Amino acid sequence: MDDPLAQTYDDFGRRWARGTSPLYQEWSIGIAGDHGILDLLRALPRRMQQPNLVFAAARWEGCPLGGYPEWRAWALEHWDRIVETAAARSTQTNEPNRCATLVPQFARIDGPVALLEVGAAAGLCLFPDRYGYDYAGPDGASRLDPPGGRSAVSLACRIDEPPPGRVPEVVWRRGIDLDPIDARDEAAIDWLATLIWPGPDHDARVARLRAAARVAADDPPEIVRGDLLERTADVADSAPRDAHLIVFHSAVLLYLDAEQRRRFADLVTGLGDALGRTITWLSNETAGTLPEIDAQLPEGMDASGRFVQTVDGAAVALAGQHGATYETALFR
Repeated sequence: MDDPLAQTYDDFGRRWARGTSPLYQEWSIGIAGDHGILDLLRALPRRMQQPNLVFAAARWEGCPLGGYPEWRAWALEHWDRIVETAAARSTQTNEPNRCATLVPQFARIDGPVALLEVGAAAGLCLFPDRYGYDYAGPDGASRLDPPGGRSAVSLACRIDEPPPGRVPEVVWRRGIDLDPIDARDEAAIDWLATLIWPGPDHDARVARLRAAARVAADDPPEIVRGDLLERTADVADSAPRDAHLIVFHSAVLLYLDAEQRRRFADLVTGLGDALGRTITWLSNETAGTLPEIDAQLPEGMDASGRFVQTVDGAAVALAGQHGATYETALFR
């Protein structure tokens, strides 16, 4: 397939939506072979060509949740509305269940931690210490809750190593985002819910997102508006010196071009020396994001539907894109 945009939609359908969202799989593959819709998409800015943004904008405007021919007919009739919504909004998948794949690394750090998430959206992943975790590990099921008692938010994850025995002690939390979301804004949370793919595998994610949003709304984190390349250093410098600073992100770098990814990786790698403090860089990103990470993957490994988790640039695990799995065996 020579058309990069068609390839993007085909890849989204066959690699990411396959098996979890049959509707998005059908729509994506349908668009990949539809020159008429592809031409409409090509007329949009690159940011607005993303499958998840286009589909969420269509759903926000009331498209039918039917097969591709039905969706296509509706989209052609209401294309201006789809474009208007896509122009006003952005893709900000804020999946709190990803915390279940972050806590195993957070828990390895002794003492209090300061969390800085780049691409934070509403900051729902900045509260790993406020959620409960149901881990299915090698020795069976285990439950992990905050010291104060059972959390109203339960995150489930299948893990192939002993589950963490504690949640981190978070003493400071900040985020950076181009378009911060206030968890107290019901319409904004409705948009985040619309970004969740349709399908039975994702239904529970909507309820989980809304429950996590209530946690964030009770104690809203500070989300700094700005570009991660411009703001990461100064926001990191404001973190308390008596806490171990963790800079982390999930599915953020794929929205940058190769040169920007390189700049960010170089920035965060040298951040500890620049600020004169110890910093851990925890990354959940897709294969193909940084060549030095791809070089660490076993030959022939299929990472579809999973992030390659790295700590300070070293691959340590495959993490389910929505936090349902955590696999370390290939990297031990």
